[in-house]
Amino acid sequence: MNPGRPYALSIAGFDPSAGAGILADIKTFENNGVYGMGVISALTYQNESHFEHVEWIEIHKIIRQIDILLSRYDIRHIKIGLIENANVLQQLVLYLKTRIASPVIVFDPILKASAGFVFHNDDAKEELFDLMSQMYCITPNMPEAHHLFGEEELHNKLLAHSSKVNIYLKGGHSNKSIATDTLYTQNLAVPFSNERLAKGEKHGSGCVLSSNLTAQLALGYHISVAAEKANAYTYNFLASNETLLGYHQLIQ
Repeated sequence: MNPGRPYALSIAGFDPSAGAGILADIKTFENNGVYGMGVISALTYQNESHFEHVEWIEIHKIIRQIDILLSRYDIRHIKIGLIENANVLQQLVLYLKTRIASPVIVFDPILKASAGFVFHNDDAKEELFDLMSQMYCITPNMPEAHHLFGEEELHNKLLAHSSKVNIYLKGGHSNKSIATDTLYTQNLAVPFSNERLAKGEKHGSGCVLSSNLTAQLALGYHISVAAEKANAYTYNFLASNETLLGYHQLIQ
């Protein structure tokens, strides 16, 4: 069954404010000409500025949600967001690679909610690090990159690892007047720079970036072009208004 556009699947948490997680991913997919499907990995009790609780979905329930989709739809591009731990992630990736020929997996290694809640600590570091080579691309922000790779010589470490996995480093956590994201791919570093917006902070911007990148890959773009388009879409999202909840606007 084909809707006339490629499919993309988000495996992510449910944020009732729709600023982050699976709802933000689906909005991004659909706004970029991709038919979005979603599997819930966690229920979060939050709004854009306050986080109360997370309720994790068991791995067998996550797989059951995916299984019925794969029984009917040709899904190859998958964005993975909030996952309980490295063990669940490992089981999930193994399942996807068993069921899908050459899946294109974009993983957003979320360690902390923008509303302040910390999901994972150092216990998951080594396991997450080992799993990265099984992804097509990972999209850490600066603190997440430091957590995974260490703070010393980060640029050189990302270059070295980019021969195994594409890495899109989100640069929004710096205090510079110019915000620079960097794609590390095949031992090359490709920067994308934008003027920092005075009121550009948005709940879920990391989710929007990673799901847009997934959408662009599903549309057939090379990783470097997909990354450039994802950067532009996310910047437009950040500039959409002055609140913490951004608007999705298609770039013509």
